[in-house]
Amino acid sequence: MTPADRRTAGQTPEHVTSVSNDTVKLLRSLDRKKAREESGLFLAEGARLIEEGLRHGWRPSVALAGLQALERPRTADLLGRLRTAGARTLTASEKVMSAVSRKDNPQTVIAAFHQRLSALTELPTQGPRRWLALFEVRDPGNLGTILRTGDAAGVDGVVLIGDTCDPFSMEAVRASMGSIFAMPVARAGTDEFLKWKAATGAQLTAASMRGRERHDQVRYPERTIVVLGNEQSGLPPTLESECDVLVRIPMSGAADSLNLASAASVMIYEVWRSTGYEGATP
Repeated sequence: MTPADRRTAGQTPEHVTSVSNDTVKLLRSLDRKKAREESGLFLAEGARLIEEGLRHGWRPSVALAGLQALERPRTADLLGRLRTAGARTLTASEKVMSAVSRKDNPQTVIAAFHQRLSALTELPTQGPRRWLALFEVRDPGNLGTILRTGDAAGVDGVVLIGDTCDPFSMEAVRASMGSIFAMPVARAGTDEFLKWKAATGAQLTAASMRGRERHDQVRYPERTIVVLGNEQSGLPPTLESECDVLVRIPMSGAADSLNLASAASVMIYEVWRSTGYEGATP
């Protein structure tokens, strides 16, 4: 079916060419935290990320596609599924697509989804579990990468403690490569987190310069929370003192610490390794 046929059948989305269009202005504003908080929306760019959002049941609000994308069966099908899921779909000029994505070479499809966070009480707690907790992480690229790693390693949820960066920022969503849709994410204050930790019966383990045992030489029980501090100052003493185990990641050379996302990867994969990588894809 040609674009003209689709238009006749009432299936072609509205086409926009102006960056002053109200919908385009809304989508462009989502690179700002305030606009995301006020609207409850965030952007996902590219067919792969959008398909992950639909696959995990997230609700889309608006979708933009480059006009030529309608010639691609996969993209036309994706727009149809977005409409079925409740999204308003539009086609847009390359100028508009670039303005929304803030990139010179934008993806062919961009969608705004409704945000979704889990409550701590909604995180699964029955049986063996692995969780990640991040205290005041500041870098959205680190956060997105950690969500992706946690997803790959079968983590059951990520808890953001205190004043963290926004997991729905464009940088975090891009770095997550779709794992923002798969990984349960909860926010909590320190006291709320510690009460939840006590209720789970989990061991709280932190990587610390004060750790006496190597991270691969301690026992990780079937319920373990790995907690990491922010990029500059790590964990505050008040939270570190609540940890059941402090471990150290061995270092060599001039570097005295790892990037936060790298440290999280080392830790959570070690916890998973201790279970024999149970649940790994064959």
